Amino acid sequence: MGAEERDQARRQAHERGLYPAPLNEGRSRNMQANRRSNTKPEVVLRSALHRLGYRYRKDFRLDLGGIKVRPDIVFTARKLAVFVDGCFWHVCPQHGRQPTTNEWYWTPKLRRNIERDRTVNAALEKSGWSVVRLWEHESLEAAVKAVVVALDPQSEHTSDHSKP
Repeated sequence: MGAEERDQARRQAHERGLYPAPLNEGRSRNMQANRRSNTKPEVVLRSALHRLGYRYRKDFRLDLGGIKVRPDIVFTARKLAVFVDGCFWHVCPQHGRQPTTNEWYWTPKLRRNIERDRTVNAALEKSGWSVVRLWEHESLEAAVKAVVVALDPQSEHTSDHSKP
């Protein structure tokens, strides 16, 4: 789908009341720049893990019955799925905030994100996968430690980095 087609689809969705019109062109560009994958925290974590010798797949789709999941980092042989969640999009208890504009749109959307995270965690765990969820604001050291501990449960470091 080209840029013109995408813009037309957005205009039509807005006209049908599916989501709000952008407040201004700057806000629109800002929202369009949000990435689904390859975010800075994710790339930094992957680089650190790679330097330590870990090999993984990125943004790898897992089909779990009726649910399709794309963890940010996947260790297929060890069945470990790692998610680096954005504080706004996944409602971080420390940094998440309730939007003050277009609450009618954002509140249910963010609530659905939280519920989807819980559903994904449950589906992965039911299929024998381990899940590590990290917040984008976590230090690189803490994030690497959480993944390494999940990969090697015999490690001397123990912590619980599973959320929702």
